[in-house]
Amino acid sequence: MPDLVQMTINGVVVRVPRGSTVAAAVLLAGSSNLRRSVSGELRGPLCGMGICFECRVAIDGRQHVRSCQLLCREGMEVTIGV
Repeated sequence: MPDLVQMTINGVVVRVPRGSTVAAAVLLAGSSNLRRSVSGELRGPLCGMGICFECRVAIDGRQHVRSCQLLCREGMEVTIGV
C-alpha cells in the first residue's frame, strides 16, 4: 500500500499518494476543472509544467498557486473554482 497524504479539496477530505502534485490530487478526487477564467470559462491543467498558469488554485488561503508545481502535504487545504 502506498504512503498516503491526507488533505482537503473544497472541504472534502481526500487521501492521495505521497509525492503527488496538487493538480494530480484534484484530478484523482474527480474534478478536471480548477478555476474559472475572467469570462467565466472553466479551466483545468494544460501543460503540467507551470508554463500556462491554467491550473491555479488557492492553497492554505494563498490565491493563484500553480497546482502542477506543488507537491501535496499533510493537512493542506486546497480551494478550486476561485
